[in-house]
Amino acid sequence: MRAQARVRRNLVTVVTAVGAAALLLAGCAQDPAEKPDAGAQDGGKGKTTLTVGVFGAFGLKEAGLYDEYMAQNPGIRIEQTSIERNENYYPQLLTHLGTGSGLADIQAVEVNNIAEITATQADKLVDLGKAPGVDKAAYLPWKWAQGTASAAKGGATVGLGTDIGPQGICYRKDLFEAAGLPSDRAAVGALWAGDWNKYLEAGRAYKAKAGDGKAFVDSASGVMAAVTGSSAQRFYDEQGKVVYKTNPAVRGAFDLAASFATDGLSAKLQQFTPGWDQGFANGSFATVSCPAWMLGYIQDKAGPAGKDKWDVAQAPKPSNWGGSFLVVPKAGKHAEEAAKLAAWLTAPAQQAKLFEKRGSFPSASAAYKLPAVSGAQHAYFGGAPIGEIFAKAAEGVPVTVVGPKDLVIAQNLADIGMLQVDQKGRSPQEGWEAAVKAIDNALDQ
Repeated sequence: MRAQARVRRNLVTVVTAVGAAALLLAGCAQDPAEKPDAGAQDGGKGKTTLTVGVFGAFGLKEAGLYDEYMAQNPGIRIEQTSIERNENYYPQLLTHLGTGSGLADIQAVEVNNIAEITATQADKLVDLGKAPGVDKAAYLPWKWAQGTASAAKGGATVGLGTDIGPQGICYRKDLFEAAGLPSDRAAVGALWAGDWNKYLEAGRAYKAKAGDGKAFVDSASGVMAAVTGSSAQRFYDEQGKVVYKTNPAVRGAFDLAASFATDGLSAKLQQFTPGWDQGFANGSFATVSCPAWMLGYIQDKAGPAGKDKWDVAQAPKPSNWGGSFLVVPKAGKHAEEAAKLAAWLTAPAQQAKLFEKRGSFPSASAAYKLPAVSGAQHAYFGGAPIGEIFAKAAEGVPVTVVGPKDLVIAQNLADIGMLQVDQKGRSPQEGWEAAVKAIDNALDQ
């Protein structure tokens, strides 16, 4: 859901989880376990208070979903606590799960942490796949799989997906036209349909007409993230072994992205930095790999002058960047009622409302037929049918193996490896070796 916003990639975890750059609270939230009991808070009326722990501006409260549920269930009161950054929130969650205390009735989990949760904490969480009202068939298979523990760990679905980050390619129509390329979104998508190498070829064609200094992409790291996101196997294999060094999909994505740098097609910007933000407004690059939640970010940074200049087309291959889950700790005070609330919050109807009000794209494919999604258009992006574009992308994302240290590996490939190629002129091999060294050191700790 999202933001999930940051300077550098550890804050991307916030930008991808809530789809907006705004964050709520600094420091630590009040421990839900320390709140007065419900009867005292409600003047002795005896309501059941359900607590929800999240990170950043998660969107559920902001979209009015808590108020709606309380109106439908007068005996329930919902209170939310939020910690601004996931890198502060998640370690606390692990600590509370380890001690069995200090937990909210419902806790949010970011996609980069869900593999560790299902692998190490599944026995401490309620099997939400069996919660009343939950229909497995209503959800994308790959998203459902991410929240489900392995058979060896009991096979329980402990995380219900809230949102996802299916990706398109956002592009500047005026810059494409100036370079003699088509600007109609269907024709633009056809330039690279089915092959990330065609995206590179389109970049070379763009440069040939636009000339030096007219970057095609924002950053080589952004390309790499999109390419790896379209692979079923990336950093881990199905047995949980780290395989990024030997997986041709990862090295291929690294080398392909590096070509955008070595061929002079990159603006050499680091994502979620002030320079990158300014690049949207200044027309510093013609394209950027963009999940659904990034549309609002682009609109904010490009400003009114960018309206109708930006558009969005299908990416070469379906890819995902971002998303979150809700889990219910068994040690919570009201696990049964919390499971009902988690099921309701993640049901297709509520996910459609969250998309309509907050831009968080549904992980429940059943929501794609609802008018709020199927008919969604984005006026800033030339009336682009974003519901249709991102639903098609979401349905094509492969069931991806997610490992406990996916984020560590991805961050080092981008910030240590690719950044050296993109900004410092190192060779792709030098960048790769630097990333491998940093990753191995991080995983050994």
